[in-house]
Amino acid sequence: MDFIPVNQPLLSGNEENYLQECIRTEWISSQGPFVKRFEEGLASRVGRKHGVAVSSGTAALEIAVKALGLGPGDEVIMPTFTIISCAAAVVKSGARPVLVDSDPQTWNMDHHQIESRITRNTKAIMVVHIYGLPCEMEHILNLVDKHGLFLIEDAAEVLGQTYNEKPCGGFGDISIFSFYPNKHITTGEGGMVLTDDGLLAEKCKDLRNLCFGHERRFVHEELGWNYRMSNLQAALGVAQLEKLDEHIKRKREIGKRYTQLLQGLEGVQLPCEAASYSENLYWVYGTVIEDDLELDSEKAISLLAERKIGTRPFFWPMHEQPVFNRMGFFLRESYPVAERLARRGLYLPSGLGIREEQQEYVAIKLKEVLGDGF
Repeated sequence: MDFIPVNQPLLSGNEENYLQECIRTEWISSQGPFVKRFEEGLASRVGRKHGVAVSSGTAALEIAVKALGLGPGDEVIMPTFTIISCAAAVVKSGARPVLVDSDPQTWNMDHHQIESRITRNTKAIMVVHIYGLPCEMEHILNLVDKHGLFLIEDAAEVLGQTYNEKPCGGFGDISIFSFYPNKHITTGEGGMVLTDDGLLAEKCKDLRNLCFGHERRFVHEELGWNYRMSNLQAALGVAQLEKLDEHIKRKREIGKRYTQLLQGLEGVQLPCEAASYSENLYWVYGTVIEDDLELDSEKAISLLAERKIGTRPFFWPMHEQPVFNRMGFFLRESYPVAERLARRGLYLPSGLGIREEQQEYVAIKLKEVLGDGF
């Protein structure tokens, strides 16, 4: 068996045709028509009025935080178990992240812990849907209304997912997506900010484009970024968006196939197949090694690599990030569920291009590795 990468994107639609159109028409920059087409298409898909295409999901988060006016003295409640981009966007704005532990079953932020973290300085809640299963949004939406807070929705891992039949990415004041190659659709690199607020959308457009002056282009009243998406990237996005339903169907098939292959395996927690509000989308197929096994995720990853299988560890919690600790954040804070997930969690190869025989091989080798761990 050849090496099985952790992710294999699927480029099976009009990608080549649309890229050739960009080259033929010489529209390759952020001014090209595919950018607007991609923005409008994705916004429509998730039930938003406005989409603002940017250079990455990280860029989308930074723009979202800045567009809401968050800054020094403000607090943003968010999960500790997430990608560092979420907390970094808040820290760079001058605001302070306030962390919440994870639910041990869904791995999302434990919504029961949120209200106790709200103070007079709290200005927003940042929801991050983890690994394909959404957060419990009803409770969070009630808190947002009750306390008059902004809601930022990081839906990077759940494009095509729904919460009680409403599209993820359609909640709150502002939401973001990422189009990195391991996402449900990819532009190579790229992201998008979405909102229903026209003024907020215009603010995001300014921020992605250096805040050029509206009356005199090179006179700037505010600092922004060069976070534009090129027409070439957007062309890929349009082609990928046309295949989204097929990709979602494929992701669920991959997840269900792994669950079938690993059913009854001792020593490992498999992902939730569903919650009361959603069926898992399996952005990645995560596993958590039980405590009674001697090996942790780092050792399991090494052993699987020896067997030509690419994997990834789970997110490392924000409160244990050295960069934040050196800045004085999260000192002496502990979130035991997230800490355990970080040390005992890993996800298996689950990209759109994986074949059934590769999944079968992965399952066999995972059982072999776990068996050695008892």
